[in-house]
Amino acid sequence: MKRGPSFPANFLWGAATSAYQIEGSPLADGAGPSIWHQFSHTPGLVANGDTGDVACDHDRRYSDDIALMKELGLGAYRFSISWSRVLPAGRGAVNDRGVGFYDRLVDGLLATGIAPAPTLFHWDLPAGLEERGGWLNPDIAGWFAEYATVMFRALGDRVPMWATLNEPHVVTDGGYLHGALAPGHRSLFEPAVAAHNLLRAHAAAVKAYRAEASGRIGIVVNLEPKHPSSRDVDAEAARHADAYMNRQFLDPIFRGEYPPELAAVFGEAWPTHPPHELDFIREPIDFLGVNYYTRSVVRHDSSAWPVRASRVKQRRKAHTATAWEIYPQGLTETLLWVRDRYGDIPLYVTENGAALPEPDTVAGPVLNDRRRQAFLRSHLRAARDAIAQGVDLRGYFVWSLLDNFEWSHGYSKRFGIVHVDFATQRRTPKGSAHLYSEIIRSNGASLGR
Repeated sequence: MKRGPSFPANFLWGAATSAYQIEGSPLADGAGPSIWHQFSHTPGLVANGDTGDVACDHDRRYSDDIALMKELGLGAYRFSISWSRVLPAGRGAVNDRGVGFYDRLVDGLLATGIAPAPTLFHWDLPAGLEERGGWLNPDIAGWFAEYATVMFRALGDRVPMWATLNEPHVVTDGGYLHGALAPGHRSLFEPAVAAHNLLRAHAAAVKAYRAEASGRIGIVVNLEPKHPSSRDVDAEAARHADAYMNRQFLDPIFRGEYPPELAAVFGEAWPTHPPHELDFIREPIDFLGVNYYTRSVVRHDSSAWPVRASRVKQRRKAHTATAWEIYPQGLTETLLWVRDRYGDIPLYVTENGAALPEPDTVAGPVLNDRRRQAFLRSHLRAARDAIAQGVDLRGYFVWSLLDNFEWSHGYSKRFGIVHVDFATQRRTPKGSAHLYSEIIRSNGASLGR
């Protein structure tokens, strides 16, 4: 094999998961319910009636999973903290047993030389806070900062890198606009309010971090290029889709303003934001996490709500099991776009991966997932291309370490580089895990050119 250039020295190679998707035992040790516990237990909302009650049983098997990470050579592990494990009601009394789980997890990672990279919020809002209005209540910025402070004080001496929120766009679009994700609301008037409060909460947590610790803190957003299908009207639809998904959360953080297109997207549902709140949201961060999976080719669609745009499936192109086009060059495009629009902030690819059809059980020692291996190679080469063009990309986290509970898809979509037999909890590294391990060992040189 012809070897190619390696990645920068100290490039961070990791894998990512999230609490509700892998931990299981969501009410154990004094934890309170989250909105995802409630959502998944509501009949008809999750495929096959699946829930996160067991998931990957990581709550009890985390030591074995750490050993697996070490075997793969991971340099970092991105996980999320369940807010309702730590604060069962979302605020107030701290559950020491819940904090203790993450304390042990962090110590276990550090003992094997793996850097912990926690995310404070990955969609599983405490149910007690949803009863108080959830992300629609302006007080939630303070609640989030209180929770964040508990974790900074518990783990801040050992954790060098934190993320506040994961994919706030998905929270608002899936949870407050379309109702396909928890908390299951369907409203035109709620998403912009929730988005603004998410950003206020993010900034409040960053400010709390500055007072408690001295590492790095940022936010994780999902981004994708929005390409117009053909006509001028499609170009306008693409601009609106870009403003709604990509710029709605980054423009306020880096530029202190919302994209002007959002007023047209939301119409009468677009609120007025006080200047002092926009100034508050602009609190400087240390890095940006980018989750990249695909692009969207869009066309004008007057029936779509609220963005008058719909995705055009690209025929004769490869797609994943979630019907997402495999488009690795979009990762290069996305990273360059962030650099060019927002400046030279350090970047991490915090999620990148593919769901592909795979069996529930594996007979042998390895599952040869050739398509995922090709996906990883092409996207890591795309990341390397962005670095060659001057992007300050400092790390890559594959999604996901384990097959897991894929939200409203339940266990029907497998993203892991490690196969999980959910009936037995047997872990089987896939070919992609062995490939990724070699890429890590060679610092990317084994990718070739």
